[in-house]
Amino acid sequence: MADGFGDILNLDSRFQQETLTLLQKKEKRSPLSMDSKWRKNELTQQGIGDETAISLLDSTDPIAMLGPNGSVFMPSVLTLIGIPGLESVQCWIGIPFCVMYLMAVIGNTLILVIIKYENSLHSPMYIFLAMLGATDIALSTCILPKMLGIFWFHLIEISFEACLLQMWLLHSFQGIESGVLLAMALDRYVAICNPLRHASIFSQKLLTHIGVGVTLRAAILGAPCLVLIKYRLKFYRTTVVSHSYCEHMAIVKLAIEDTRINKIYGLFVAFTILGFDIIFITLSYIQIFVTIFQLPQKEARLKAFNTCIAHICVFLQFYLLGFFSFFTHRVGSRIPPYVHILLSNLYLLVPPFLNPIVYGVKTKQIRDHVLTVFVCSKRFNH
Repeated sequence: MADGFGDILNLDSRFQQETLTLLQKKEKRSPLSMDSKWRKNELTQQGIGDETAISLLDSTDPIAMLGPNGSVFMPSVLTLIGIPGLESVQCWIGIPFCVMYLMAVIGNTLILVIIKYENSLHSPMYIFLAMLGATDIALSTCILPKMLGIFWFHLIEISFEACLLQMWLLHSFQGIESGVLLAMALDRYVAICNPLRHASIFSQKLLTHIGVGVTLRAAILGAPCLVLIKYRLKFYRTTVVSHSYCEHMAIVKLAIEDTRINKIYGLFVAFTILGFDIIFITLSYIQIFVTIFQLPQKEARLKAFNTCIAHICVFLQFYLLGFFSFFTHRVGSRIPPYVHILLSNLYLLVPPFLNPIVYGVKTKQIRDHVLTVFVCSKRFNH
């Protein structure tokens, strides 16, 4: 009888101990529950619907280290939500994006193969076109697989280091593409304004130096952005990035600390690469047009102008979309988030998709070789 009563007392004391432990755990978790209401308000202010915000909060790691005012200290994982406000139709938006990506890869690969195996196309103009095609494939591949994973399979999480790597690759390839467009403009300038010296100026050695130079310029200037984010910014108001890929300003805006240095350096890189390139491309084409209109024969003017049309189209679509995306991140507070994100995505997908079409239609040598490939394939099938 006494033994049974002792067992009951032991069970009761164990039950009290377990209850006390559960209460202590609940008290430790209470800051997270208080913080979740604040996070939900932050998410809805970014244009994210209530249901999406709640699902994002439910998927948040409960062991995240919290800083002051509910901020997150050095997050290990970020969440990419895709296109804020259009989450319900993202699966349909992914279809044309996927089609554009496949067309871009196929078209640019076809141009690369034709230029590689056709000896008559081993001239500076087509070598630069091959560089542009390779950069377009890398640029679109850098973002689209992850984007489709968000749209179609709800794979919204990305590690902080992987996000920074995607950001660096993205901006590096953008800088390389801008440098290649500048090289193509200078090539047309020398070919039209000083044709007798074109072969001696654009030697194989210079082409190699240009390729290495534009690559190193973009990679080196973009690297400090990683360091400034990784080692300066410690506290973030949220781990949710209102974007479909990791972009510099989209990450910087998450921090609650002073981000002036990050923003200033981002502007410095943008104007050092894009600003420098667009100024010299514009000056080159002003001089090209002056030279073309001074030609005495109309046929010669049309022929010279026709060699520049494809590059002008590529130049305009790349820089116009690029500058819109760049400035709306900084001064476009009144523009709906989904408009900005959609145009940012199109900025990275449309040029790689259209470049092979533009050069294929406007460049006779490439057009003839593409037709030859299709005719030979048809004969082989029959």
